[in-house]
Amino acid sequence: QVQLVESGGGLVQSGGSLRLSCTDSRSTFRWGAMGWYRQAPGKQREFVAGITSGGSTVNAGSVKDRFTISRDNAKRTLYLQMSSLKPEDTAVYYCNVWPGPYVTWGQGTQVTVSS
Repeated sequence: QVQLVESGGGLVQSGGSLRLSCTDSRSTFRWGAMGWYRQAPGKQREFVAGITSGGSTVNAGSVKDRFTISRDNAKRTLYLQMSSLKPEDTAVYYCNVWPGPYVTWGQGTQVTVSS
């Protein structure tokens, strides 16, 4: 079974930057189009950014020009570079297949942005 593992979250001040990473623990997982998602307290999980296997990307409007998704296929790793962070970006961030069907969700990584 696939196990996605997210890392790189933390506490940062408004305007700061973080870089998230996502890997999988099973080499049998086929890395096609992948995405980052987030879930803030009391809210539904939402799409943040997606990238195809060829490297084409799309961002949600709320993070456009601030977040950059990328991937290293050789390392089987997905990244999310987040800049100009805002308090409203505070959430648990997850990676998964994009746009679906999803595999088992990982634990996510907490990002907290202080004002």
